Amino acid sequence: MTETIDTRNTLSTLSDQLADAVEHAGRAVVQVNGRPRRPSSGVVYAPTLVLVAEHALEREDDLTVETETGPPLGAQLVGRDPASDLAVLRVPRLAAEPARMVSTPARVGQFVLAVGRPGGRELMASIGIVSAVGGPVRTRGGMLEQYIRTDATPYPGFSGGALIDTRGAVLGILTTGLAGGAALAVPAALAWRLAEPLARQGYVPRGWLGIGSQSVRIPAGQRGGRAHETGLLIVELAPDSPALRGGLLLGDILVALGGQAVDDGEALQALLGGERVGEPVAIQVLRGGTLVTLEVTVGQRPGRGR
Repeated sequence: MTETIDTRNTLSTLSDQLADAVEHAGRAVVQVNGRPRRPSSGVVYAPTLVLVAEHALEREDDLTVETETGPPLGAQLVGRDPASDLAVLRVPRLAAEPARMVSTPARVGQFVLAVGRPGGRELMASIGIVSAVGGPVRTRGGMLEQYIRTDATPYPGFSGGALIDTRGAVLGILTTGLAGGAALAVPAALAWRLAEPLARQGYVPRGWLGIGSQSVRIPAGQRGGRAHETGLLIVELAPDSPALRGGLLLGDILVALGGQAVDDGEALQALLGGERVGEPVAIQVLRGGTLVTLEVTVGQRPGRGR
């Protein structure tokens, strides 16, 4: 009997803890009206600023957000990034308390809750676990450095909502717009970091070399003493590109950037973060079986927004 009572008490305590976590996080979760008939969600991450799902903004004007109470609030789109499916709205009259970000990264197997405000201002939640933590991954708009996969149910309108831990801290920003409807989240630390340039300048700067390439296997005798078996064969150089100015040639095999091995295109894109734009970086190529080191000043990828 004692064991049964203890079990009930434990379950009741856990249930209360989960409900408290959703209630706490829900104060920073808003409804976003950015497309006809189907609202999405958003997370207040700073005073008057809301992170939302980029794919759920089908218009750029007449945007509003709604909290649990009060009238709809006019919102201004200040930046969007298709690569991460994130966008930032500024809501001058928003008085919601910003969300609290987790202090430690997500771990596979931990309990999580997906929280959204998908319509009618109602707060909704579902429970699951972190199924995987991975990245980089190619997306419809470029490359995402890292993602969290969860089996928590992404109800319609949950994109832009919060994936939270059992204490109510935000692990990531939910989206079903990156991988064919799969429930993913952009890790909170990455989302907050991307939100800074979005709010400041409207886009996320990303590094660019200006090459066309394909992954190739390098014969053992032509690796220049390196152990890696693959690299990127340069088959195209854009006019006046950083690569061309830095001395790269058609037929070079790019094997390393900034001391990090490059085996394929995804590995290269993962190394070309916005912090490298305008900075010189050492690039190693195999040229006729000889390892050559060149210094290239990384450019900014052309194109902004959608």
